Amino acid sequence: YFSDITFTFLAGPEGTQAGHIWHYDPTTGKTEIFRSPSGMSNGIKFDARGNMIVAEGADYGGRRIIRTDMKTGKSNIIAGLYAGRPFNSCNDITIDEMGRIFFSDPRYLGHEPVDQPVMAVYRIDTDGSVHRIIVDAGKPNGVAMSPDQKTLYVVSNDNGATGFDRLPTDALTHKGRMALLAYDLHKDGSATFRKVLVDYWPEDGPDGLVCDTSGNLYIAERSVKRPGISVRDPEGMELGFIPTEVPTNVGFGRGENTNLLYITAGKSLYSIKLNTNGYQLPE
Repeated sequence: YFSDITFTFLAGPEGTQAGHIWHYDPTTGKTEIFRSPSGMSNGIKFDARGNMIVAEGADYGGRRIIRTDMKTGKSNIIAGLYAGRPFNSCNDITIDEMGRIFFSDPRYLGHEPVDQPVMAVYRIDTDGSVHRIIVDAGKPNGVAMSPDQKTLYVVSNDNGATGFDRLPTDALTHKGRMALLAYDLHKDGSATFRKVLVDYWPEDGPDGLVCDTSGNLYIAERSVKRPGISVRDPEGMELGFIPTEVPTNVGFGRGENTNLLYITAGKSLYSIKLNTNGYQLPE
């Protein structure tokens, strides 16, 4: 399952699209629409029970986190407001082995008000309570949990605007932090900044990222000088590189396909078999 993020400012005479979720079947090679409109879905993860957890963004999207029961098709909103106000634009998701959901909330585009005072990372506990846990990450985008549950990785991709779609085409913005950050994750679910693993500035920072079972990171790096998937160890040292179009996200398959890395880049979905297995939540 992967998100197709449409942009309403590019709408044609047929009307406005508000995103789609596609389903690719590796056994048949067929791809079809799973949900449309998707509420401007962005990051998608599956919890230990097989439910789909989706981060919905802004630009006519839901600006919320929803859980879908894949057996019944019914969805519930599990985080729609914080302190009585909508989120900015929910972006990416990671889940720990306790069932707690962590998500980033930046804003890149959309006409809606920016309701939260900071672009942050939040945690949803199993009792449904929502907590703002990281406020010093710049403009948080991709998030990932280390297999040992001790590190929360956060990408900052600060393009200097909260609505690039509403800026003049010749507008010059100043980029903020473009980096891969590591936070110590404590047992109570709080997080403390540890270090900058990779500083990408002045190039663009990455987007989505995942871990393999050894704790290495697979990062969708968006530098126009060298776009692709960088494989890095937990300290940020590069171990390998897969060149692609400018990528947006990555994800490992499950079961027999746990060594299959899926990549969204450009307008396409790619896959590549690796000599390592992706980390997944235990069922």
